[in-house]
Amino acid sequence: MRIVIQRVTRASVSIGGELHSSIGRGLMVLVGVEHGDEPADAAWLAAKTAALRIFADEAGVMNRSVTDVGGEVLAVSQFTLTASTRKGNRPSYIRAAGHDVATALYEAYCSEVTRLTGKTAATGVFGADMQVELVNDGPVTIIIDSKLKE
Repeated sequence: MRIVIQRVTRASVSIGGELHSSIGRGLMVLVGVEHGDEPADAAWLAAKTAALRIFADEAGVMNRSVTDVGGEVLAVSQFTLTASTRKGNRPSYIRAAGHDVATALYEAYCSEVTRLTGKTAATGVFGADMQVELVNDGPVTIIIDSKLKE
């Protein structure tokens, strides 16, 4: 699994021109699921998300997590994070997990983030055409791949 975390002052997801979900200060997370990913990957990434120290403390040092600052998390599934661009100019998504596996792992990630942060993770709709808006704070953007955890 691969996630892209952005520290935000606000973020939202709209579907068909209607607001679906939104958050204030916190993390906007794009979630990509690949073949071979397992529930342990979702749990590891959720723990990283909840504990990643990218918010400023009193001294202005990035030393606090989204949990520490009482922030929110908006998680959106994004199969394009699995893209391979090795050959040619058209990305290949052959590494993307199938719908059933990807949905289950995305939902497991969101549930674990909710459990760890104590706040319900806001979500998009798996497989929907979504419009995502965010104000990246910093900017701070972190990419984490569960295959690189060792």
